[in-house]
Amino acid sequence: MCTGLTRIRARAGVALARILLVASLLTSTSAVLAAEQWMTLGGLRVAVWSDSVAAEAEQPVIVFSHGFLACATQSRFLMEAFAKAGYIVFAPTHRDSICSVGERPWRPVFPLQDSMEWTDADFRDRAEDIRMLVEAIRVDDRLRTNVDVSRLGLVGHSLGGYTVLGLSGAWPSWNLPGVKAVLALAPYAQPFIAHEALGELSVPVMYQGGTLDFTTPALEKASGAYAQSPPPKYLVEFDLASHLAWTNIGLVAHDQIVFYSVAFMDTYVRSLSRDAELTTSARGVAHLRHAGVSAAKGKVLQEIDGVAPTSSVGD
Repeated sequence: MCTGLTRIRARAGVALARILLVASLLTSTSAVLAAEQWMTLGGLRVAVWSDSVAAEAEQPVIVFSHGFLACATQSRFLMEAFAKAGYIVFAPTHRDSICSVGERPWRPVFPLQDSMEWTDADFRDRAEDIRMLVEAIRVDDRLRTNVDVSRLGLVGHSLGGYTVLGLSGAWPSWNLPGVKAVLALAPYAQPFIAHEALGELSVPVMYQGGTLDFTTPALEKASGAYAQSPPPKYLVEFDLASHLAWTNIGLVAHDQIVFYSVAFMDTYVRSLSRDAELTTSARGVAHLRHAGVSAAKGKVLQEIDGVAPTSSVGD
């Protein structure tokens, strides 16, 4: 018999699935503002963004993992921003995606057990998707001349955040060599928190959350994801941002999300000096925490909506 807590989790899971399904259907048809194409890599259907004007001779790589039931294009606004900043972005369609129906065996089941009962077997297929994708990028003749997989960043939203955290060391059996940084957007991090596994992260991490997002309390609590993670680490909480703020139907914080996301990847994937931006709070940021970061001196390189950020306090 289900306990009351299990029933609550089940209802919450169904509600989240419905929301993300709507988000996916809407964002999959939104206007394309930057170069976007579809490729088959490692047996996966993959959305790819690249901007030839901004691109280096060999572009650093970002791999994006979408949310549960969502589509590879759910966060197109952010993928386009990465492409315009000089990255080549790959977003695979996972088996649980509504967009995979008819292409791969569909797996829409979300585990409803307590977080402590999750293991590295839960959604391992997502980790294998990204592992196969990265290997395919390395050897694909179409990509060899303009892709630098030695500069690799992982980004994930919701269950995609769980996926990329696992690949970055939180599930040691998933560990993906060569990752330079991991960006977890409103991630489902509860299983790692319950297992105290985030201390095993092997790369710099940025968590992003929102004041209206249901996953954010688990990130910022005393024993939560940020507290458990080794430095360098960041936690950015956006004012009035809900769980869908990181999708194209989000109504707030897109400029701020792009600002901090690109600055973080530039710092740790491309070795550019953007510490000043990462350690200051811009308009629309409710909280910003950081640790193990050497704040750069001098003028902030960029402003959001013409409003200069103010200093934050490191841990």
